[in-house]
Amino acid sequence: MEKGAGSPSVGGSYPQKNAEILSSQYGINLFLAGLLLTFAWAVHAVGISKSHLLSYLITLMLIQLVWMLWYRFRSCTQRRLIRDKDTHAGARWLKCGITLFAVITLILDSFKIGYYIDFSNCLSPTEGIFPVTHAVHTILQVYFLWCHAKDIIQSFKTLERFGVIHSVFTNLLLWTNGVLTESKHQLNEHKERLITLGFGNITIVLDDHAPQCNCTTTTLCSIFSQGIYYLYPFNIEYHILASTMLYVLWKNIGRKVEHHQQHKTPFKFHGITVGMIFGLIVLTSTIAIVVVYLIQIGRSKIKSELALTMFYLHAIFVLALMCTAGIVALLIYRLEDRSLDNSKNPARKLDAELLVGTAAGSWLLSWGSILAIICAQAHPKYTWYNLPYSVLVIIEKYVQNLFIIESVHREQEKVNDNIKTLRIVTVSQGNTLSLTASYKEIYNGRPAHDRGELPCLFKGSICGRENGGDGDGAKEETSQENNSSVMDSVSDFSFYSRNSVTNNKRRILKNIAAFLFLCNLSLWIPPAFGCRPEYDNGLEEIVFGFEPWIIVVNLAMPFSIFYRMHSAASLFEVNCKT
Repeated sequence: MEKGAGSPSVGGSYPQKNAEILSSQYGINLFLAGLLLTFAWAVHAVGISKSHLLSYLITLMLIQLVWMLWYRFRSCTQRRLIRDKDTHAGARWLKCGITLFAVITLILDSFKIGYYIDFSNCLSPTEGIFPVTHAVHTILQVYFLWCHAKDIIQSFKTLERFGVIHSVFTNLLLWTNGVLTESKHQLNEHKERLITLGFGNITIVLDDHAPQCNCTTTTLCSIFSQGIYYLYPFNIEYHILASTMLYVLWKNIGRKVEHHQQHKTPFKFHGITVGMIFGLIVLTSTIAIVVVYLIQIGRSKIKSELALTMFYLHAIFVLALMCTAGIVALLIYRLEDRSLDNSKNPARKLDAELLVGTAAGSWLLSWGSILAIICAQAHPKYTWYNLPYSVLVIIEKYVQNLFIIESVHREQEKVNDNIKTLRIVTVSQGNTLSLTASYKEIYNGRPAHDRGELPCLFKGSICGRENGGDGDGAKEETSQENNSSVMDSVSDFSFYSRNSVTNNKRRILKNIAAFLFLCNLSLWIPPAFGCRPEYDNGLEEIVFGFEPWIIVVNLAMPFSIFYRMHSAASLFEVNCKT
């Protein structure tokens, strides 16, 4: 009987599972083809130029534009239908974040258009078409995510799976292209710096993709070429955020959700002053360190060593504070007895997987540095600071991941609206008395004044005085009521004490989340804008070899950069939820 009852659902779900597998394989093949084109261009493969890669990316973006327009048109025609929504997906703060990155990406596209105009004599037309197409793609995609990030698609599911997964891997390829372009620029600067540190035995061959013609306006060309690389970090974050939001949309296709009221958790600055102050101090000092680092590194051997030492000491101090804050938060969680929310949630599951997966990039670099310090024959003084720095990077990410994942899985405390405190002011014999109704009175029913009675905390002192002419019977009743009042007062005091302890714990957790949020933003800035000691200290290149270590850094660094931004976003959510 169970088999017969279950057969329709099995028959109905099998084609959808098949479509999910087929669409994922389509996306992977799409991505691998683009990845090979990108790699071929990077290594100057014969017969493959940048125009081939850009043509492929333009084609993918145009296909996605067609799909998004079709989906939007179909949604408008079915506006009256009630659609299921995933309340956990596409949070407003996440949409605002991706919009900010998209605006900076549009500025980057305008710089690329200006760069193409100045070098139009020797550049392929695809290099002018690409930024225009990318700008249109960015505008429409952000609009699409604002309108449909929470959708749970229940019609044309097979077709929509292919459309959404195409969009996911298109953004991943655009992210890969941005990472590679920015990494090649950083690598060229790194090669030039190595000479100043005394590593002259490393062959310096610049990987130059510059146009082979003169610029029409030298000043503008310099502004465009330099500005492009400072804007790439925001473009990279934009595409990875877009791909994650689209992936959640893909996972939600055909999903059946439980209809329950989602509690809104707006962000509030109240109660997080301490965390914000310490976090802003870290952010300000980090920006100052990055500016000094970029100015000093590569000038001379002494200045480069001082810049590296300054960076390591600052990072060690910040990471130690973050480890301490994370451990304190985990200890507070151990003292609480609150159940975890294990309901199915694609957005939350993806967040946890991204935290652990992208942290592996930093762990790989840290273990490489630790091994290099142990195995190296010569140790310049500044390289010893790399050891505690690398160890703290591993520990800090480990602790922070535990804190974030447990925070997003903890069930929110449900505050009963019936339990309130009423402040009653009454005038008796010329005195103003402030009386508070017991929370039990309100919880169990109407408060005393709703029943025509005066709410009394100490009935013997006030109510007894008003009923003083009733005789001995009234005195006995007053005595019994006094005993009852004392017990209620003790119970109320115990309740408010527990509530006070809970509020203090919550306040500490909110301050820790705010502090870690700003610290992660601070630690995102150095590698995103070219402050990368993994490149500049030179010790790893000697132990592992120049090219092998550069390959490791170029593969791991994008994940390390993304980890910081994703952690900041997750901690913002934790702060709202706590």
